Amino acid sequence: MLAAGIAVAPTFAQAASVHTAWEKFKAGRALKHVSADGQRAFGDLLQAHDLLAAGKTEQAIPLLYDAEKQFDAANKANNKLMSAEASLARSPQHPASPDHVASTQQETWIPVGGEFVETETLAPEKKAAVAAANGQLKAGNTQQAAQSMQVVDDQVDFIVALAPLNQTKGAIARAQVFTEGRNPKDALTAVDQALNSLVFVDDDVLDAQAAPAKAAAPAAASAPAATSAK
Repeated sequence: MLAAGIAVAPTFAQAASVHTAWEKFKAGRALKHVSADGQRAFGDLLQAHDLLAAGKTEQAIPLLYDAEKQFDAANKANNKLMSAEASLARSPQHPASPDHVASTQQETWIPVGGEFVETETLAPEKKAAVAAANGQLKAGNTQQAAQSMQVVDDQVDFIVALAPLNQTKGAIARAQVFTEGRNPKDALTAVDQALNSLVFVDDDVLDAQAAPAKAAAPAAASAPAATSAK
């Protein structure tokens, strides 16, 4: 499953020293693209998936409702993108899941997480640091990840995981119905559909697509294929 390899990005409400450590390399700056609410929603979905797979239907119910709530909150924040999926430049390091169903309409995309990827062949100790940092991010250990990545510098990129808001919320709603109906198999299928809907892009795609919104474009200029929703 695509979601298995994603490092869920931590909240940046941390000590100033930790923030400074992140700013020392571009991957740290890229993490700011990630929605804190979207991150929590994605974490809820992963936990619900594991509970449903284990047959623990009752315990999955509050997680699914919290995921819905967090996606609603993420939609009100600035960390989102308006785009048709066909306009998104997918990262070659993270192809779509075989079960991915592409969105065919203009969609609101919520950045729910991401992962570090090497931009060049790294020495063994730096390769180990990237792996350790991804694991630490997935566990939400921001300070530890910052310390791990200090030895890597700028030799990494950050891939952002985007979740299509309407498609994901539809899958969550189906999962809620099936879960409350004590149908864990179909509920798990719905959660899988939400997780497999993710699209991975390089973080600079979000920067590039934010630029048109900041410029005073002439009235006759055509709209960009994808723009950041502010």
